[in-house]
Amino acid sequence: MSVTIRNFINGELVQGRSGRTSPVFNPATGQQSASLGLASADDVRTAVGAARAAFPAWAATPPLRRARILNRFLRILEVRTDELAHAITAEHGKVVSDAKGEVQRGMEVVEFATGAPQLLKGEITENVGTRVDSHSLRQPLGVVAGITPFNFPAMVPMWMFPVALACGNAFILKPSERDPSASLILAKWLEEAGLPRGVFNVVHGDKEAVDALLTHPDVAAVSFVGSTPIARYIYETATRHGKRCQALGGAKNHMIVMPDADMDQAVDALMGAAYGSAGERCMAISVAVPIGETTAQRLIQKLAPKVRALNIGPGTDPDAEMGPLVTRQHLEKVCAYIDAGVAEGAELVVDGRDFKRQGYEDGYFIGGTLFDRVTTDMKIYREEIFGPVLAVARANSYDDAADMINQHEFGNGTAIFTRDGDAAREFAHQIQVGMVGINVPIPVPMAFHSFGGWKASLFGDHHMHGPEGIRFYTKLKTITTRWPTGIRAGAEFVMPTME
Repeated sequence: MSVTIRNFINGELVQGRSGRTSPVFNPATGQQSASLGLASADDVRTAVGAARAAFPAWAATPPLRRARILNRFLRILEVRTDELAHAITAEHGKVVSDAKGEVQRGMEVVEFATGAPQLLKGEITENVGTRVDSHSLRQPLGVVAGITPFNFPAMVPMWMFPVALACGNAFILKPSERDPSASLILAKWLEEAGLPRGVFNVVHGDKEAVDALLTHPDVAAVSFVGSTPIARYIYETATRHGKRCQALGGAKNHMIVMPDADMDQAVDALMGAAYGSAGERCMAISVAVPIGETTAQRLIQKLAPKVRALNIGPGTDPDAEMGPLVTRQHLEKVCAYIDAGVAEGAELVVDGRDFKRQGYEDGYFIGGTLFDRVTTDMKIYREEIFGPVLAVARANSYDDAADMINQHEFGNGTAIFTRDGDAAREFAHQIQVGMVGINVPIPVPMAFHSFGGWKASLFGDHHMHGPEGIRFYTKLKTITTRWPTGIRAGAEFVMPTME
């Protein structure tokens, strides 16, 4: 291809030195749109060196000035949302309106990070002992890295780097090879906003680049979002090399539909949560759990026609509700899951495998798929499909549904639809999941709260962005002070008690 996507290191576009490339495709057409030069371990070391050199001056920059740069970056994002959204659609495939929503949610984290002067305030206690004061402060870690997935090429990086930069760190982003262009647009706009050279770098690569980041002694912390097997590998490798790590993994998000739920509201919620972005969301609802046979029948009767009527097309089609999957390999993987569901005896209510869009026959399209009477031993229930496949797993009672959710290995997000406040409160308090929605199908926290799941959906002690993000990207220092008064008490050889 004539278009070659390069790394962004120390303010310059730099060709990867590995000699290896990866193709980038338009998912709607199946045509290659660019060639991505993959970074070598040497490229990563160069990026880390640039970040390390830029860090001291950036860390010494007053938080107010750092916030002003992020404010200018935020203004650029607001004005150019359409440009970034269309770049996302061209490589990911999601509809433009969904891409704009992704950018908006990322901008909210930038907006949160502009509060750095307030967020980095420490604490002080006067007279912890006689004429002794103590105060605490938070300081940046140094060089930190983010390894991000294909499904949100702008939003997930913006979960990480705005907070990291606001705290005074230098940042290295390793985005997905499948849709890398958004990361370079963000890098260009950060530079335009006034971010000094070397403070933000982008390296494109595969496992070689990832391992170079995980093992480099000058990388202090790593943030990751992706599948659970890779999240576990990232966490174990990073921590083994002495790094702080937050690694968000996979999900299997359930939505309980109680008998008293507003069924039309529940069905509309499921349509957006299961089939939006072609199901390629870690917060997608992939299991609906109606309580009782009557509720299940009502749900299927209302849901199936809407799934069949999904408007599926290229992301640039303003009428499209769902675009293609990201790659042909992922399309084949999702189809294999549907095959497995049929083989294991689930009732296939709507089959999306044969969907074709005229004029886009080579695109990676699949129709919305709906299974009923799915049981907990089936592969389509146990594993994350990451596609537009919704499984209906009927439950006899609320307790059975709650046990189903609590026993699953993943604990990312969940929801309940009900008019019963008692049931909703019980669900919110007892369910073993990190993010809970009450009549909200995709309970993604706002930027000033923190995002993260439980169990096999998160490795590490910190959730992303919000207050947890500030804590992750800083280290706490406590200073105890006593000034001479002219009174000498002599040396003390016992443990200081501050009396």
